Amino acid sequence: MISKHTVRQLKFIIPGAAITYAFNTHRVFLELLTRQGVKGQWGRLFAFTSIGFEGLVIILFLYVLLVPWIHGLEPDYQSWRDSGILSSVIPILTTAILVGWSLLSFTLGRWSNLGYLEGVVGASGLYALTFGLLGLLPAPKVHRS
Repeated sequence: MISKHTVRQLKFIIPGAAITYAFNTHRVFLELLTRQGVKGQWGRLFAFTSIGFEGLVIILFLYVLLVPWIHGLEPDYQSWRDSGILSSVIPILTTAILVGWSLLSFTLGRWSNLGYLEGVVGASGLYALTFGLLGLLPAPKVHRS
């Protein structure tokens, strides 16, 4: 039997994967990353920058997940503003998500054959897929002695 948590994550994974597949976003993005020549320099630079932000999002998300292991305390995610650790990481994570998604949307719209509307949809699909897959990772528990 599939857990409720897994079902919730599938609500991100299935549409994200479907959009990514339908718009061929993964291939379009890889083409931007490997583009050669003067004409593709800006597209390639923006693609690498957007993947850098996506990498930062993944690293910060994993850090938030691993806070109990790293610091040996169970953070209260509901009141993250009161937590010394989470109150500094969550705003950076949020900013990285917004900047990374916006940059990816712009990059796909400007330097690919998708156009701006399909670029926004394609970027949203990739981010939904990423968040769904990251959400499947189990959060470690702190064992108190």
